[in-house]
Amino acid sequence: MPLHKGPEKPDERPMSVNPFFGEANPVGGMTQAPPKHHLPDSPLPPMTAYQLVHDELMLDGNSRLNLATFVTTWMEPQAGVLMAECRDKNMIDKDEYPRTAELERRCVAMLADLWNAPDPATAVGCSTTGSSEACMLAGMALKRRWSKRNPKPGARPNLVMGINVQVCWDKFCNFWEVEPRLVPMEGDRFHLDPQAAAELCDENTIGVVGILGSTFDGSYEPIADLCAALDALQERTGLDIPVHVDGASGGMIAPFLDQDLVWDFRLPRVASINTSGHKYGLVYPGVGWALWRDKEALPEELVFRVNYLGGDMPTFALNFSRPGAQVVAQYYTFLRLGREGYRAVQQTTRDVARQLAERVEALGDFRLLTRGEELPVFAFTTAPGVESYDVFDVSRRMRERGWLVPAYTFPPNREDLSVLRVVCRNGFSTDLADLFVEDLGRLLPELRRQPHPLTGDKEAATGFHH
Repeated sequence: MPLHKGPEKPDERPMSVNPFFGEANPVGGMTQAPPKHHLPDSPLPPMTAYQLVHDELMLDGNSRLNLATFVTTWMEPQAGVLMAECRDKNMIDKDEYPRTAELERRCVAMLADLWNAPDPATAVGCSTTGSSEACMLAGMALKRRWSKRNPKPGARPNLVMGINVQVCWDKFCNFWEVEPRLVPMEGDRFHLDPQAAAELCDENTIGVVGILGSTFDGSYEPIADLCAALDALQERTGLDIPVHVDGASGGMIAPFLDQDLVWDFRLPRVASINTSGHKYGLVYPGVGWALWRDKEALPEELVFRVNYLGGDMPTFALNFSRPGAQVVAQYYTFLRLGREGYRAVQQTTRDVARQLAERVEALGDFRLLTRGEELPVFAFTTAPGVESYDVFDVSRRMRERGWLVPAYTFPPNREDLSVLRVVCRNGFSTDLADLFVEDLGRLLPELRRQPHPLTGDKEAATGFHH
């Protein structure tokens, strides 16, 4: 509404009250929302632009209540300050930001020591944007090593893995034209079987992937048994098949909580390992790590080298420009926590997962598949005799209370099994676990009164998997 009722001068426009957030706009006011699919004609005041974006994002879920994601949703304020100070630094500019590059090198050395590399001081590795990129790099190295030792024209490489692998491995096989050979689930075995994996290998197998912490149920795959099966295969056939360990989550759990478990570079057949710094590495999203046991495991022709301050910095990545903030945050977290700090954080997270799993089981409506005893993750389904609702009903109703709990169907040969999965992370406290159980308990009487399960979008719920 115009504030000036009298005659207007030719060079004046009426001042209107901006209907958004009560701001007066001397350029005529905003009478409709800004466009969503093309650039607006003129700029907005910064506070107005901020408020518009901020308000729309209020409809996102609360990340702290997101029990679907493995990704870190809480860090100390000091880490946030460091990340803000480094968000304008480009990780690829080693010459311009030599100290950031040095912190990356130190992180690689720390991880190599943590994973028992033969010589951590000369470890080969790099940071990535996450485990998906790290897996792509590891797969590329496996394929290049295979092509050098097996130069038969027209031969098609293959990669052996369990059907429970994360979708990034499907992408790798598709993008780099590698045949995926998948070990199916059978009965109550929800991940790779070592002997079945060995039987799928031949002269064109570039490697076998073992998962230290399946996203389906949080269980570790038996990496040592897998290596033993491949050792036996080599004795029988001469085939020397390397192993890559996808430790996206477990690579930062097992070294602290399962020290007697042999899964890393202590096994000579393990050629490479990846992990997500932004999962149980306890850093906000945007950082992963890929390491190789020695220089022979990473073909030199795949590595680009950048000289900085008289030093030699190997660069091996699919991305080019990316911020250095997450790498700095990873170094901060390594420095801040140390081995004992990581052990305390991960143990607390596992304790919360175990206790929460027991309390869910005690409700009587659910059957546990895993109990949070490896990754701080557990999966459960409806108990025998529960017919009025299914896991998709539970997921939908818990979302109404703010909880994001994924429900999904297992892959072949267990497509009959649909589960809910709860991922416990640093910051998911016993108080939040109490609230989760209370909300789950409150909705059960309503679910029990349903005449039958409601139809859920089962396909959409399997987005992280096949």
